[in-house]
Amino acid sequence: MAEKEVEKGITVKKEGDFSEWYTQVVEKAELADIRYNIKGFVCYLPWATMSIKKMYSKYERLLEKNGHLPLTMPSLIPESNFHLEAEHVKGFTPQVFWVTESGDGEKFEERLALRPTSETALYKMYSMWVHSYRDLPFKRYQSCQVWRCEGKATRPFFRGREFHWIEAHNVFASEADAMAQVHEYMNVTYDMLQEEFAIPVIFFQRPEWDKFPGAVHTYAADALMKSGKVIQLPSTHYLGTNFSKVFNVKFMDKDEKEKLGHITCYGPAISSIYGAMVAILGDDQGLILPFDLAPVQVVIVPIIFEKGKEDIIKRCLELKKDLEKRYAVKLDDRDYVSAGEKFNEWELKGVPIRIEIGPKDLEKKQAKVVLRHNGKKEFVPDEKLHHFVEEVAKNFTKELKEKTHVDFSAMIHAAKDFEDGRKAIEKGKIVCAGFCSIDLDGAKCAEKVEKDMGAFVRGKRVDKETHKFEKCIVCGKSAKETVYIAKSY
Repeated sequence: MAEKEVEKGITVKKEGDFSEWYTQVVEKAELADIRYNIKGFVCYLPWATMSIKKMYSKYERLLEKNGHLPLTMPSLIPESNFHLEAEHVKGFTPQVFWVTESGDGEKFEERLALRPTSETALYKMYSMWVHSYRDLPFKRYQSCQVWRCEGKATRPFFRGREFHWIEAHNVFASEADAMAQVHEYMNVTYDMLQEEFAIPVIFFQRPEWDKFPGAVHTYAADALMKSGKVIQLPSTHYLGTNFSKVFNVKFMDKDEKEKLGHITCYGPAISSIYGAMVAILGDDQGLILPFDLAPVQVVIVPIIFEKGKEDIIKRCLELKKDLEKRYAVKLDDRDYVSAGEKFNEWELKGVPIRIEIGPKDLEKKQAKVVLRHNGKKEFVPDEKLHHFVEEVAKNFTKELKEKTHVDFSAMIHAAKDFEDGRKAIEKGKIVCAGFCSIDLDGAKCAEKVEKDMGAFVRGKRVDKETHKFEKCIVCGKSAKETVYIAKSY
């Protein structure tokens, strides 16, 4: 391989230096440009944007199938809205970008927030839109951007001051109905992240010190890395009647009594999920994408020599015309780039299928097919090529999901004591341990875990728990909960 080609490719191993690997993939696969001159604001480039649009579309279709209707809300929220719910204002005000004056210098009577999240905008309107039990369940969502003045180091897709997400907000007649919606969102997350995006996740109920400001309970999906680290992805919150009380979200029930609505919300951050997809699915060559999400699903590369050039291009054009009826197809007939450089570029960008056609292939009436997710190469007769591509398309994401599957039980270390847990974290394990409480009483023990283990209490499992401990791994008091501790990106 030429020196120039090496420079264009990924120069570090993913397992050896993940941070540098991720930086190089984002830059060299042309996913984002961080040079925009406001800190924490990133330009999403076409290759990432095309996949993100497809991710939005899949999520929106599923939400609407489950009874949600779309909304488009203003991006500005009056400051007075925030002050109605004490916990919410305490949690979000430090991160808010405030708009205070117009272009001609006129000061506004009230500061306006660029929305960090939409509870305080939506529920003000819900009080005008929800009147009767007949209006319930009231399920709405919007696809939008939110802005938070993140103080930590920013990272394209994972952490920024502007991110792209979907937020769903719903009103129900009872706690039971609301909690049923919370569980539906967990299933939606599994359907999207594991089945469509090939990202392994598990749900935890977050501790009280790590819940959404104003929520009764928070449930969040952690994406699992084979390194033992986790990435927080979609979370869903049962808000109870906390916001209903202050925003006057009430309904007249069948018994002709006015009652408070029970509210839930759900926030899959599409940009963060995309970042997790890059991080989890990619390999030392670069990006790997689920078949449906790839901007280009099939790339055709003619292997051109002067002799027979026209015939090869003609065959490639015929194949492109045939395949693009069903797939996103690119014919790379650039004559100023070598075949090797093309192969490296499309591997870097994660195109699922590469088809090569040269003089010998033309003579033998075949094509060479290379698959991105497993590196398999196969010579396929022309008459079987369409069926071969169809089978690959059908099974690609399923095979990718199997490849990236994480055996959660094999990653868990049941810690006997604090030192045992600390050593397990160092070895890349997720620690399972007894804990005094995930209520605020346990916050000091969680601080010790963070300080001395360099890890975080993720919460307790939402599904079946098989481990039980007598004592808290930190303070030694009676263990009320079994929690999971892990490092996070």
